[in-house]
Formats: sequence, structure tokens, C-alpha cells
Amino acid sequence: RDAASMLPAAPPGSPPPPARGPLGLHRPFLRSPLGPLRLGQLLLGAACWATVAAHKYEGAAHFALFAAVLAWLLGLALFGLSLLGRWALVPVLGARWLLTNAAHDLLLGAGLYAAAAGIMGTKAGRYSYCNLPGYSQPCFYRAYLAAAVCAALAAALHLLSGLYCLARRCRGHRDIV
Repeated sequence: RDAASMLPAAPPGSPPPPARGPLGLHRPFLRSPLGPLRLGQLLLGAACWATVAAHKYEGAAHFALFAAVLAWLLGLALFGLSLLGRWALVPVLGARWLLTNAAHDLLLGAGLYAAAAGIMGTKAGRYSYCNLPGYSQPCFYRAYLAAAVCAALAAALHLLSGLYCLARRCRGHRDIV
């Protein structure tokens, strides 16, 4: 018998131990509802901040850009750690990965993207006059509206995934999968 078969089995519901071998994908995460939700959040978040950053922005749009990039980077970190099954390596938070994901999604993700959607929606409303036919000056209405829609959809996906994590927690699960 090899040394791996002599190790005791992990208790059910506990996060996987940190792997010492080569990196591999944690496929159950990709098959769970949280995997596609996190991918959608990352795609919409990237579309939001790329749209804001690619066009003229001033005033409160700086905060909208900051909020979108911060939420996106944190979501990317959560996605990467979950995809690789390495959340046990994160000090303090790794032991509570389900609650960490719920807190990120409900407090940071949904909150920051909702704020960004509100800011960019307000800016789109201020520039709605330039959407008229025959207006020849540069118009940022469509860019601001696209950023607001992407941020609102990202906030909705964060809300869904946060509620999914809370529902799993209420059912007694301790893991995201």
C-alpha cells in the first residue's frame, strides 16, 4: 500500500487539504452554481470597468471605476482560489470559505457594483441630450449607459451567488461545493 492510502479520510463538509502536488482544477466548483455565477460576475465586471476606463470619466466616475476594479479583483481572487481548490491556504478566511464568499458577494460585490451602476446611470442621464439625432459633438451617453447596465447585472449576479452561499450555510454545509 502507498502512503496516500494510509492517510485518514477528511470529515464530510470540510475544505480539501492544501494540495502539495501539481495544480489542478477543482471540477466540482465549476459544476456547482457558484462557478458559472462567478464567471458571469467576472465578465460583466470587466466589461463595466473597461467601458468606464476607455471613455472620459470625471468626478464620481472615479469612484465607480475604483469600486468596479476592486470588486472585480477580489472576485478574481476568490474564483482563482476556488477553481484551484486552494482556499485552505488563505489564513483565517480559508477555514470559513463559504462565509467569506457570501460576505464578499453580498457586502462588497453587490454593494460596490450597485453604487457603480447608480453613479454611471446618473451620468448617463446627464448626457442623454446628446443621444438626439443630428448631435455632432462627442457623446458618452452610450458608454455610461453600457457601464451602468453591466454594473447592475454584475450586482444582481453577486446578490444571487451571495444568497446561494447563505442558503448552503443555512442547510448546514460548510463548503462552497
